[in-house]
Amino acid sequence: MKMIRTIITTVLFAAALLLSGCQPAVCPPAAGGPETGPAQTAPPASAAPRISPKPSASPGDLPEGFGDDGIFAVFYERAYQKLLSMSTEEKVGQMILSGYPGEEAAQADQSFHPGGFILFERDFEGKTEEEVIHMIAFCQEAAEIPLIMAVDEEGGEIVRISSNPNLAEERFLSPRELYEAGGLDAVREDAEKKGALLLKLGLNLNLAPVADVSQSPLDYIYARTLGLNAEETALYVAAVVGGAQSGGVASALKHFPGYGNNVNTHIGIAVDRRPYATFEQSDFLPFMAGIQAGAECVMVSHNIVECMDPDNPASLSPAVHEILRNELGFTGLILTDDLSMKAVSDASGGAGPSVMAVLAGNDILLASDAGDTYEALLAAVESGAVPMQTIDRAVCRILAFKYAKGLL
Repeated sequence: MKMIRTIITTVLFAAALLLSGCQPAVCPPAAGGPETGPAQTAPPASAAPRISPKPSASPGDLPEGFGDDGIFAVFYERAYQKLLSMSTEEKVGQMILSGYPGEEAAQADQSFHPGGFILFERDFEGKTEEEVIHMIAFCQEAAEIPLIMAVDEEGGEIVRISSNPNLAEERFLSPRELYEAGGLDAVREDAEKKGALLLKLGLNLNLAPVADVSQSPLDYIYARTLGLNAEETALYVAAVVGGAQSGGVASALKHFPGYGNNVNTHIGIAVDRRPYATFEQSDFLPFMAGIQAGAECVMVSHNIVECMDPDNPASLSPAVHEILRNELGFTGLILTDDLSMKAVSDASGGAGPSVMAVLAGNDILLASDAGDTYEALLAAVESGAVPMQTIDRAVCRILAFKYAKGLL
C-alpha cells in the first residue's frame, strides 16, 4: 500500500508540474468509439404537478456532514440558504440530468425542475451557432434555477458539437490522435479550445475526459482512451481538466472506477473480476490526477466490480462511492452513467434504479426516462424510503457547483 501511495503521489506531482507549465517527457501512443449518455427524452406527462409547501426554516449554520474543505467549500453556505427555500419537488428535480426535450424544454422545467439537460449530436445537427446559442438560452430562461447544460465532446468518435461544420471548422481529434500530433501541449490546447467553444454556445459541463486505462485494441473502451499506461493517462487527464478550466467549462472524469477490458454496458451486464490491487496501481491513478487538477464531476460506470461489490453495478454500489469519496478524496459531484442502459435494468431485474442510485451516493442521475425517474424518486422521498437529508446533501452540493460556475 505504501508503494501504491508513492506511485500516486509521483503521478500527481507530475500532473501539478504539467499544470504549472513544466511538462515531463512521455511516450507516444497508438490509434482508434461508441458512446455514453441518455437518449432523447420527453418531459413527464403530468397534468398538474404536485407542489409541496416550501419550508419556512430560518437560515442557520451548515448542518453537520454538509460541508467539507473540498472543491466547493466556499459556496456551501450560500447553497444551503438556497436549499432552505426549495420545495421537495424542486430538490428531487435538481438531481436529474435529462436528455434535451426540444421545444418542450420550458414545459419540462415546470413539470419537474430538472437540474440540467444533456445534449447530443441530433440536438446540434444542421443548426447554426446563433440557433444553438438561442436554443440553450431558451432553456435557461425557462428555468427557475439555472441549468447544468452538458455534452459529450470527447474527440474522435464522440463529437456531438464538432460533427456539425457550422459550429467547428473540424472535428476534435481523439485522445490518441491528438497526443500523437503534439503531446501534452496539444492536449491542453485542445481542451482550452473545446472549453471556449462550449462556453460560447452556453454549455457549462463537458462529460470528458475519458480517464479509463486501456492498452488493447480488443477492449470495448480502447478507442476512446489515450491507449497508454496509467501514469501517462494520468498526465493526459490532468492536462484536459486544466485546459477545460482555462476555457471556462467543468469536466467529468469517466468511467469510475475504471472500465478496463469490460464489455459494452449499453447492451448488457459487464462483470470485472480484476483484483483491487490492479485498481490501486493502475485504474485509480488517472482519476486521482484529475481530482487533484480540480475536476468538478466524476461519472460512475455500470460495471459490476467484484472486488468492490460483487452484487451491484458500480453506479448503484455504496461501496464504490465510499471508495471514491474516502479513498480518492473526491468532494465534487458524482454522476451516474445513463440509467436506461441495459446493464442497469438487467442488474436490477427491470426495477427502476433511481432510488438505489441515490442511496448509493450519486448526486446526479443521467436519465433518458426523466419523467419516470423523477416520479420514482419523489415517491421514495415522500414514503421515507429515501431520507430527506440524503436529498438535501446532494442538492446542496449541486447548488454549490452552480454557484462555483457562476450559474447562481
